[in-house]
Amino acid sequence: MRRPGIRNAKGFTLIELMIVIAIIGILAAIAIPNFFQYRQRSHDAQAMTELGNVYRMAMQYYVDEPDGTVTDALLRAYGWRQTVGVSVFVVDGGADTLILTAEHAQGTHTYSINQKGEISY
Repeated sequence: MRRPGIRNAKGFTLIELMIVIAIIGILAAIAIPNFFQYRQRSHDAQAMTELGNVYRMAMQYYVDEPDGTVTDALLRAYGWRQTVGVSVFVVDGGADTLILTAEHAQGTHTYSINQKGEISY
């Protein structure tokens, strides 16, 4: 005598479930390292953007005071608010010798900008 419902049983077999889990594992192994690379690049881009903003504020200051010297306090007076995680340093604040650097705490590069607006790392 047969039990009712055995022929019409629906669901997934263990093999099918294991194949699905293996596929998900392969996709995760591909996606997770790419995610971390994208994240580091975004941190570096944030540091570079912050450096460009500080440079523009320094140039605004030099329009008002051509012989002045840029400092962190002066940049704050011109409206600069430091982005969380990004460190900006005034290496040399002279109009002809300006050098600013910026780096993100979780980034991979330290960026510099000179008085001509040329960015390097």
